[in-house]
Amino acid sequence: MNAIKLHPLKKLEIILEGAHREFATDLLDRAGVKGYTIVGNLSGKGSHGIYEGHLMFNEDDALIMIIVAVPESLVDALLEGFQPFFESHSGVVFVSDIQVGRLVKFMT
Repeated sequence: MNAIKLHPLKKLEIILEGAHREFATDLLDRAGVKGYTIVGNLSGKGSHGIYEGHLMFNEDDALIMIIVAVPESLVDALLEGFQPFFESHSGVVFVSDIQVGRLVKFMT
């Protein structure tokens, strides 16, 4: 049996208010990111207190998380693009090492 060959990438988990979704996805698109996953209606606790997810009225008020897997060569440019945004808006970016089995899905 052949094992799946794994390839190293970086995973960014970008958490921000849903109202800023278009800013974030535009930045990712301009950087050449091939795809991303958006998880909406997040709940949690951070430096600004408790955040309750709520779909009923306005998705822009809820937190979202955008998950993206990219080559290491894109990480610095993406973080540089998000830096001015996070200086004046709440949110966070987590960066971690991952491995993927279908590298072609993530390469620009």
